[in-house]
Amino acid sequence: MHKLSALLILFTLFGFKPRVNNEISADRIKGALAFCKKNMMDTTIAIMVDMSIHSGKNRIFVYDFNKQEITIRGLCAHGVGGGSAPTKPVFSNKEGSYCTSLGKYKVKGRSYSNWGINIHYKMYGLEKTNSNAFKRIVVLHSYTPVPNEEIYPQTLFGQSAGCPVLSDGTMRKIDALLKTRKKPVLLWIYI
Repeated sequence: MHKLSALLILFTLFGFKPRVNNEISADRIKGALAFCKKNMMDTTIAIMVDMSIHSGKNRIFVYDFNKQEITIRGLCAHGVGGGSAPTKPVFSNKEGSYCTSLGKYKVKGRSYSNWGINIHYKMYGLEKTNSNAFKRIVVLHSYTPVPNEEIYPQTLFGQSAGCPVLSDGTMRKIDALLKTRKKPVLLWIYI
């Protein structure tokens, strides 16, 4: 038996759940696809944002269900409110909090933005933890000062009032995918 296969079997037996590409767990991918199917959303891609990852590292990922791989990755700012720090975000669904909200969102509706590449996508919170997203004007957009490459150990902070904010380069790639979709796309922010 191959050594790597044997290690994976041992890890699985002892409760360790391997991560796909060390960035998204297999369980999370399976859950995202099931959610998309159940809610009649796009089942070809999902946008996943892991806020447990350091802000100077890539933590937004576009997962392609057909290719079974991450096709886009990039930096993503978190909200500055509620006592958030560069390495420790605080999460809230409260209007005026300027915090990121955890949970699943429906991404639908391309519009003009004053920031970055001048495009944003509307985000509709689908859970109790993010139900105020549309009222809070939480949208997916870019901001030119956000770098296109990882900056770790430096941090990324001060770029967001609660929106997932990307680099212009990452937003251009995601925009190219989103603007061709007929159904809403899942964006899932988690820790």
